[in-house]
Amino acid sequence: MGSLDTNPTAFSFGDDGDTFQPLNADDVRSYLHKAVDFISDYYKSVESMPVLPNVKPGYLQDELRASPPTYSAPFDVTMKELRASVVPGMTHWASPNFFAFFPSTNSAAAIAGDLIASAMNTVGFTWQAAPAATEMEVLALDWLAQMLNLPTSFMNRTGEGRGTGGGVILGTTSEAMLVTLVAARDAALRRSGSNGVSGLPRLVVYAADQTHSTFFKACRLAGFDPANIRSIPTGAETYYGLDPARLLEAMQADADAGLVPTYVCATVGTTSSNAVDPVGAVADVAARFNAWVHVDAAYAGSACICPEFRHHLDGVERVDSISMSPHKWLMTCLDCTCLYVRDTHRLTGSLETNPEYLKNHASDSGEVTDLKDMQVGVGRRFRGLKLWMVMRTYGTAKLQEHIRSDVAMAKMFEDFVRGDDRFEVVVPRNFALVCFRIKATGAMTEEEADEANRELMERLNKTGKAYLAHTVVGDRFVLRFAVGSSLQEERHVRSAWELIKKKTTEMMS
Repeated sequence: MGSLDTNPTAFSFGDDGDTFQPLNADDVRSYLHKAVDFISDYYKSVESMPVLPNVKPGYLQDELRASPPTYSAPFDVTMKELRASVVPGMTHWASPNFFAFFPSTNSAAAIAGDLIASAMNTVGFTWQAAPAATEMEVLALDWLAQMLNLPTSFMNRTGEGRGTGGGVILGTTSEAMLVTLVAARDAALRRSGSNGVSGLPRLVVYAADQTHSTFFKACRLAGFDPANIRSIPTGAETYYGLDPARLLEAMQADADAGLVPTYVCATVGTTSSNAVDPVGAVADVAARFNAWVHVDAAYAGSACICPEFRHHLDGVERVDSISMSPHKWLMTCLDCTCLYVRDTHRLTGSLETNPEYLKNHASDSGEVTDLKDMQVGVGRRFRGLKLWMVMRTYGTAKLQEHIRSDVAMAKMFEDFVRGDDRFEVVVPRNFALVCFRIKATGAMTEEEADEANRELMERLNKTGKAYLAHTVVGDRFVLRFAVGSSLQEERHVRSAWELIKKKTTEMMS
């Protein structure tokens, strides 16, 4: 077993030119040129690569060194190992043959923005620590809010100056849920007259059973009793969206039992089926109990920049917070989740930290919001740059074109499925996700149909020519076909459908 040298040779600064210079200007230019060439070549060739890799757990440690090297190596060696060992083990989310999950879209502008932000490497915990980074984040969020036609109550800046609302760019929807749950928890404790956290066991939270699993995880992290996390059943009669009547029944029963309804999560575009909870109706129910309403629009929120989809956010002016993730469908690479709140003070009141070493005149003036006080951690990346560069470079019209193209391809695939009597569309398509399956016909039982769909998915994925995932909707095993990879074109959707038909025929012959 190796160990560090506990008695190293005495260090001295020399003039021989061999001093370690990790940001040597020539190296920066050379390394980044090679990295950009690699990225360009990768996008040109990713279509021909198997979407799913054929590797086993632990493979990379067998191919690369198990222990770190002591001495330096040419950058070309590093890049050679990247190509030889890392790329073959990747699941290629950038592949136009990737249909498994909601896309992680990307663009040249976003990559450039992320590269520049990484090079600048600011740590924008306060406005003073990174004025431009903070201002850029505020500007980018307000631009996106306008594209989404959000009420001005959610904006950092309005025509009348600084507003009471605002936003912050976080890493994931999980973080957005967690910080709003904490703010809602503290507000409910104050409202109920709790002494400290003694009233925490009485607080109750609500969401549909189709809500992303990260919600239930965030509730536990925020300290809510798992017994007080209500998962409201949904069904085909509401297309698996949250039923306001059932929500009211659950919240009223809890209030009658002396509990405190605290937080409701509504989703616009659920992961399993793309179901849409009725935002306005949910907000009306929650208002009876003074409960916080959060809208998770992580995926489908991007579609709402198109007027024809904006109605899915109707009633948003009555909710407390909303989050959406441009890294899913708005051409902005990971990580980029935009959280908006109507009253930033409710968030900062729970998350603010003010150590002596971070105090400064700008923060004390009250004219700025230090973004560290709207997130779990203190340090933060310059995330706003890539989002701004995407909007500034492509403009609203091109981004709308991108969304509409994906939706049109998904509709085409849905039509293919409906035109083949071996298959069924399980839930109506709202955006660019199609949930379908081989249907039980003749002597085939539902259980046998579930197994047939599982086998079809495995056969498809083994080809390396397409990658699909599954879910369970209404107790049925369902295949998910998610259109939206940045490189996808109509021919890729058509090719995937031909492969699905071929594998189905092979199975049933």
